[in-house]
Amino acid sequence: MLGTTFVVWLGQRITAVAMPLVALAASHSAWSTGLVGGMAGLPLVTAPWWARRGWQRLTSGRAIGLVLAGQVAGLLIVPVAAIGDHVSWYALAATGLVSGCCTALAGPAQRSLLAEIAEPLGGYAAAKALAWQDFAHRSSMVVAPALGALAVGAWGPVPLLWCEAAGVAAGALLLTTVRARSCGAGGTAREPVARLTMRAALRAHPSIAVGVAMSGVGGLAWFAFTLGLAVRGAEVARPGALIAAAMTGYGFSSVLSALASPRLLPRLPWLATAAAAWVGLGLMFVGEAGAGASVPLIAAIAAVGGLLAPLGNGSLDALIGTRTTGAERRTAFAAAGFVHDGSVSVGLVVGGTVIGLAGTTGTLLVTGVAQIVAGAAGLIWRAHRRASRPADDAAIAGGRGPALAGPAIGQRTAPSPCSQSAHASATSTAQPSSSSSS
Repeated sequence: MLGTTFVVWLGQRITAVAMPLVALAASHSAWSTGLVGGMAGLPLVTAPWWARRGWQRLTSGRAIGLVLAGQVAGLLIVPVAAIGDHVSWYALAATGLVSGCCTALAGPAQRSLLAEIAEPLGGYAAAKALAWQDFAHRSSMVVAPALGALAVGAWGPVPLLWCEAAGVAAGALLLTTVRARSCGAGGTAREPVARLTMRAALRAHPSIAVGVAMSGVGGLAWFAFTLGLAVRGAEVARPGALIAAAMTGYGFSSVLSALASPRLLPRLPWLATAAAAWVGLGLMFVGEAGAGASVPLIAAIAAVGGLLAPLGNGSLDALIGTRTTGAERRTAFAAAGFVHDGSVSVGLVVGGTVIGLAGTTGTLLVTGVAQIVAGAAGLIWRAHRRASRPADDAAIAGGRGPALAGPAIGQRTAPSPCSQSAHASATSTAQPSSSSSS
């Protein structure tokens, strides 16, 4: 599962520069360079209305591998068309649409299955496995852009599109070797799959809903960092320098943080960590607003934010991975992805207009304050929730039952019924304890 994440994302990041170059060479129009990304985003933001039943049927590595095989077919549309020099706008749109549909289906199912596999290995195993997946995802961004630039210079952009399809195909083959299966709604047959909605899953788990809401605010504000620093660089006659420095600092520190996250997350209160991370990212935006055109300062501030991001994302994944099971888990992961990715898409659509009206400094400042407010609201909600449930807090202090602050460090959580049946040999050492921390 982790190998699939690394291989697929490495291939996609290596070839990220190739598709716009192919589109520009074929159409001689700048608008076509974003067509693939725009069409790929459409299935992601509409997934709750068409993908709900599909998520609940992707319960095995083989099923998810078949979805990735469909993604390979979509990725091959453009390079096959390029053989005859017939890359048109509808070929670009088709490859984006097919790839986006497969990503929307496979992403939540893959994370849910990974948590299902890890559960029988003991307490916090699901949280650690999801953190390692985040590391596999982030580590690809360190080497992939440089490899992509070298490959484009040596071979041109079209061969890289073939390489991307080959990478996803390798990931699909890896997934077919995963023997485990996930379970149905909530680990039992109590609830029909068709009735399980994102709203119902979030309403049943308020802590997860708060984490998803904070993630949505952060996703909506992300454009201020990427577009804002790119525009500021152009304004000060340093095009590309500021955003490159920021992304380099952010990327390297986030990889280091992701490497440490599997060890740190079991020792942290998850909801509080997620909220604190969003407060820290908001402060990063405010700092970038006042950093001017200083490349070292911008890189240093972004590096601080990069240290916090994996802990915040990992905390939300840990909440979902340990508080839910089966179909509810897949739906919760899908809700988190829908809210965050949809917010990022909306932010990118309106971002240019907002920056044009408010300027880069004002936009960074306002979006930073918005994230600080969202994180502070999460901390206040958690404190109020804990204060309103003193009996549960007392039970946790005695190690007797579930509450918002989860099990003692080192104590194992019981696997779900589905995990027990799917991995009986791995559950012999698992001991029941309270629910995961928030």
